[in-house]
Amino acid sequence: MATSVAFLKSSIGSKLIMGITGLFLISFLIVHCSVNALIYVNDGGETFNVAAEFMSHNLLIRAMEIVLFIGILWHIFQSLILTLQNNKARPTGYRQHNNTGTSKWYSRWMGLLGTLILMFLIIHLRHFWVVSRFTDEITSGRETLFDEMKEVFQNPWVVILYVASMVSLCYHLMHGFQSAFRTVGFYHHHWTPVIIQFGYWFSAIICLVFASMPIAIYFKLIQ
Repeated sequence: MATSVAFLKSSIGSKLIMGITGLFLISFLIVHCSVNALIYVNDGGETFNVAAEFMSHNLLIRAMEIVLFIGILWHIFQSLILTLQNNKARPTGYRQHNNTGTSKWYSRWMGLLGTLILMFLIIHLRHFWVVSRFTDEITSGRETLFDEMKEVFQNPWVVILYVASMVSLCYHLMHGFQSAFRTVGFYHHHWTPVIIQFGYWFSAIICLVFASMPIAIYFKLIQ
């Protein structure tokens, strides 16, 4: 038991947890993006609302919601631990020219990108999750979650915030996607380059779909 705890507290253990929680959050993004993309059916939100209603009342989904929050918090906690460990290992820091030739700029700024995403997540939860779970705006039948989306995305500054946040998420995923696979031990001379390229496409497509939604609603391309 003590050995396991010591391993989890080590740099390798922290990275392993980061990789596992990262893969879990990636799977959540796929589900979340797929459900939200139902607004493009453009039927007044009927299909989207049916899916959202199912997600909010399914006991398995609600249980996974708790797991999701634990995963997010654990991912954040481990990122802080890794940052502290890295800073402790090199208290004077690396010189800039030692990094630029071997890594992408966004891989060196994962902490900042993650912080921006966390700030966005808090706002996003306030806009939709809090409203649907802790108020009667949705449950009373006065409006639907699709109505809430249309209301929130009528503010141009909110639209800009969401789009900018998706840019941050895209760069975060570009590094995090392939890094998660490496961290859990999957490395192959043939398949790793494929995973890296797939990660780029995955990051771009997921974030483009997410970013397009507030834009489409703001310009009333979706009714």
